[in-house]
Amino acid sequence: MLVLLLGGARCGKSALACALALRHGQPVTFLATATPADAEFERRIERHRASRPAGWTTVEEPLLVRDALSRIQAGETVIIDCLTLWVANLLARGLDEQGSASAAEALAAEAVRRPGLVIAVSNEVGSGIVPESALARRFRDVLGRANAAASLAASEAYLVVAGRLLELRHPSDSRIAAAR
Repeated sequence: MLVLLLGGARCGKSALACALALRHGQPVTFLATATPADAEFERRIERHRASRPAGWTTVEEPLLVRDALSRIQAGETVIIDCLTLWVANLLARGLDEQGSASAAEALAAEAVRRPGLVIAVSNEVGSGIVPESALARRFRDVLGRANAAASLAASEAYLVVAGRLLELRHPSDSRIAAAR
């Protein structure tokens, strides 16, 4: 089962993902995609590591997230934190938009296929102004497609705003289909 938590920076997505994983009651693996770019970011990563329960396993994988997910024991709860940094890593390594979209669809399919709960965390970056640079627009577009792939595959998806959850209904939801 895939659950997607989307929201702005520092809105509480990761904390909610951790709380959901704890409530689920299974062993937890935290699949981290961050790579430290500077000292300040390294401190952020360290704070994240320190905030996780001691019994959790951490797998750090900035690029091959689907492969890492497939190697985690079936039935364990997995938190993927986060798709945003994963997409940035893919683009930094030169993967084009089609390759990134294919990777996102493959990751979503793997998350749905595996037994156990997978909680994916990602930023919603497409609600603001149109970025000035071509690279920033490309990142926004690719992340938007990755988020959409995860959301369409997910059993549940939520927008996190100020630590609160807003349910995002699937397009196949009968209430939405009837309104068309």
